[in-house]
Amino acid sequence: MSTEAELRRRIVEGDFVGESKVKPQDSTKQAPQESTTAESSDHVDSEEEKLPEEKYVEEMAKTIPQGTDKTPVVLSEVLSGLPDKWRNWVIRGIFTMVMIGGFAIIVYCGPLALMITALLVQVKCFEEIINIGYSVYRIHGLPWFRSLSWYFLITSNYFFYGENLVDYFGVAVNQIDALRFLVKYHRFLSFCLYCIGFVWFVLSLVKKYYMKQFSLFAWTHVALLIVVTQSYLIIQNIFEGLIWFIVPVSMIVCNDVMAYMFGFFFGRTPLIKLSPKKTWEGFIGGGFATVIFGLIFSYWLCHYQFFVCPIQYSESTSSMMIKCEPSYIFQPQEYSFPLFGSYRSITIYPFMLHSLSLSIFSSVIGPFGGFFASGFKRAFKIKDFGDVIPGHGGIMDRFDCQFLMATFVNVYISSFIRSASPQKLLNMVYSLKPEQQLYLFNQLKESLIERNIINHLN
Repeated sequence: MSTEAELRRRIVEGDFVGESKVKPQDSTKQAPQESTTAESSDHVDSEEEKLPEEKYVEEMAKTIPQGTDKTPVVLSEVLSGLPDKWRNWVIRGIFTMVMIGGFAIIVYCGPLALMITALLVQVKCFEEIINIGYSVYRIHGLPWFRSLSWYFLITSNYFFYGENLVDYFGVAVNQIDALRFLVKYHRFLSFCLYCIGFVWFVLSLVKKYYMKQFSLFAWTHVALLIVVTQSYLIIQNIFEGLIWFIVPVSMIVCNDVMAYMFGFFFGRTPLIKLSPKKTWEGFIGGGFATVIFGLIFSYWLCHYQFFVCPIQYSESTSSMMIKCEPSYIFQPQEYSFPLFGSYRSITIYPFMLHSLSLSIFSSVIGPFGGFFASGFKRAFKIKDFGDVIPGHGGIMDRFDCQFLMATFVNVYISSFIRSASPQKLLNMVYSLKPEQQLYLFNQLKESLIERNIINHLN
């Protein structure tokens, strides 16, 4: 069979991405290149698969909902007389306030509500990313692949959320015989679940679609890395104290809102080509506003145990407890500094100094999470990840910077704040054999007696 005839057969059967867009004369022009590829590889089906062509990407982009173009009918009628620029400004402002109000209500409901919200946001972000992958690689009809993606999401959540369960509720869980096995062999069970998905994927491979299937397999795992692991870190931050979650999240919101406001009214100088509407004026103005907001908001939150105390599980009440003696960084401290030849003193909460680090990161590095998302969307010629939030887009459009911030906060806590937790040490002790626990008890008792912390007991 000639090269041109073979190409036409492949176009009809759907082997090439964007094949419906290729005309007969185009096939003639591409024939030499395809012939070379076929002659130089034993895996023709895989090697001949290409990245999405420009025309196909443009058509694909039209099928993905755009949130910034979606407006409730009533609101659309009320704002119909405004220019597009101001109409979009009002819509974004209204739904920004709605989201801030909703966030405040969730915080008021407590840590459990925040954890459930983090899980729901994670699932929705994963869905938006995966749906783009399906649209790009056009393999909706292949068996099991959609099920496989969600299976890997469930498996990843079982591993990461199980890790949190073991860390923070291990003492309680270890007292239940039926759950002790799950705690002790949690990582092994998680690996077994992943292996099942891996074998399932290999068995689902279909000839002529190898490249598409492996591409989407990689796409799924990148989405899991971005979404699930960050959600796991967010949960860890919440357990360190609500302030470590609320302040960073609020800083990103403040920076996003104020950068938009400064850019809208004063923006003249383009900042980065990935986001043509971003300006230096907005970037700098948003940064200063975030630093000031962070100091004031941190000062206010430091007054309340509900925000500063680590979250611990109480065996007596069988519930999560937020009561403690606030640590050093949440108690007023006096600092002296030289000024005009003499020393001045100021009394502040040490956490306010840590908030400076958080605000600088959220202002300087945080926006690059948004730039990364913008580059991703421009690559596929889409405006938004979804249409859940009118004026804003999808859930991923609002949380692209939050995930990067969550990682920084977790690293910052582990590097500069966190110390050994008695709760975690107890979890480890309960996992020891009885004779090992007794040995540890005797060694600890002797040490305490030698240091006169306790009296010698017969």
